[in-house]
Amino acid sequence: MEVQQDSKVKFIATLSYITIFGTIIAIFWNVERKNPLVAFHSRQGLGLCITYMIIGYLISQFDSLAISIGFWVFLGALFIYGIIGALTDKYNEVPFLGALFQNWFQRLGT
Repeated sequence: MEVQQDSKVKFIATLSYITIFGTIIAIFWNVERKNPLVAFHSRQGLGLCITYMIIGYLISQFDSLAISIGFWVFLGALFIYGIIGALTDKYNEVPFLGALFQNWFQRLGT
């Protein structure tokens, strides 16, 4: 399902991966517009931000540089994957958790 989007829609979809505040802005922007690309990436971005906060808290308890670097690389790669998908009008779910995020937040943007 690929439909060419304008640059503003791509920007808002990409913004959903830039911190939790970007996700909130994208969600509120999409309330009236109901754009499927923004809705999809808002769900992915929200899921990644929540995952980042929860796992980040758990990882901080270990006080290990190796574990922290692994965490940053893994989640950083997922965020970059999502950003690239938003910029290229793709509806690719982030690996491992994307399908869960679409399920959990299905009411978001509909």
